[in-house]
Amino acid sequence: MTKAVVCDFGGVLTTPLIDSFLHYQEESGIPFPDVVAAMARLTTRTGKNPLYELEKGAITEDEFLGSIEQEMGGAVSLREMHEVYFDHLQPNEQMIGYVRSLRVERGLRSALLTNNVREWEPRWRAMLPEIDEIFEVVVDSAFVGMRKPDPRIYELTVERLGGGVTAADCVFIDDIDVNCQTARELGMAAVQFHSTEQAIAEVDSLLGSG
Repeated sequence: MTKAVVCDFGGVLTTPLIDSFLHYQEESGIPFPDVVAAMARLTTRTGKNPLYELEKGAITEDEFLGSIEQEMGGAVSLREMHEVYFDHLQPNEQMIGYVRSLRVERGLRSALLTNNVREWEPRWRAMLPEIDEIFEVVVDSAFVGMRKPDPRIYELTVERLGGGVTAADCVFIDDIDVNCQTARELGMAAVQFHSTEQAIAEVDSLLGSG
């Protein structure tokens, strides 16, 4: 029987993340594929993906941006990326309302599980002022030193929900396929978000089946 919903933030409760990055590309004139390529080179050379390290809180945003700028030859500045990104990231009000209803009206336990950046916490929380009404547990990768799809961060989320909730009691919603795959491997029912209407229909179907 489903007892809890575990939901991603960016790309599920917000507009698609890629839209914000494309706005940054347009406004800065820096091709986003060039930034991705620089991160790939750093990953190959150091054995550590700088984005993953940032999202685990292992490096600061300043260190992350500085490493990429240096990899790109030092001729570009990425310091405005944060502001442009959030200026164009909007709440998905329909999905937020739906997830709220799962807790408030249907009585499901609820957790937010997000891969995020420590320095970004004030900005993304400001987009979701009702966060404490909707979610009783918030697990942010940058503060726990793990990120999806590491199984341990899912296990931590279930542990923090407590109250006898197990992975098998959870419906997991995320826009990234590999994150959903890990959830399923742990026994959760998982819905990969493609659109608000599709995700709501799939979650409702799972809830209807128990």
